[in-house]
Amino acid sequence: MRITDERYSRDRQRLDLAFRMIHHEARTCTIRTWTGLSDDRIRKLYRAYVAHHGATIRRHRGKSPTQTAYFLRNLETRRHAAALAGLFSLLGLLWRAAERGGTRAALSWGELFCRTYETFLAFHGPSGITFEHAFYLLHLLQRRAELRPGHCAACQALMVIDALRPSGAICPLCEAEARERIAEAG
Repeated sequence: MRITDERYSRDRQRLDLAFRMIHHEARTCTIRTWTGLSDDRIRKLYRAYVAHHGATIRRHRGKSPTQTAYFLRNLETRRHAAALAGLFSLLGLLWRAAERGGTRAALSWGELFCRTYETFLAFHGPSGITFEHAFYLLHLLQRRAELRPGHCAACQALMVIDALRPSGAICPLCEAEARERIAEAG
């Protein structure tokens, strides 16, 4: 029996994805949903990961984020949400529903989502948009009920738009420029 045998590849992929998600401080329920691992196995992996990498990884408890207003609360968060939406769009996640249950398709989807979030972090560094928030943003953008991808009325840049807001919304950069012009004029 070798760990490199094909029959163990899915189990190895599940564990690798779970470690990756632990690194991003995902909640146990999210890891369980994507990988199909049991809660007990995830807790043991978490303890092994923390013992190996130090205590810098926090463990979030409770429900995952569910407030849409979080992504619209200030210019910086709106800018980060737009950047993340752009990455989701480029990598095809906006049109590809999340798979669940530890199947090969679910594991591939989870790896793509992790890669997308890691790319976002590489460009923007640690921001207020956590791994769980990023997943919720993707969910909102896919549903297009409260938030939807759209374009700035001024510069045509991709942005996240409040679906209940009237059309003609402008992106955070154009809004910041408009505020500066008003401040300079006044």
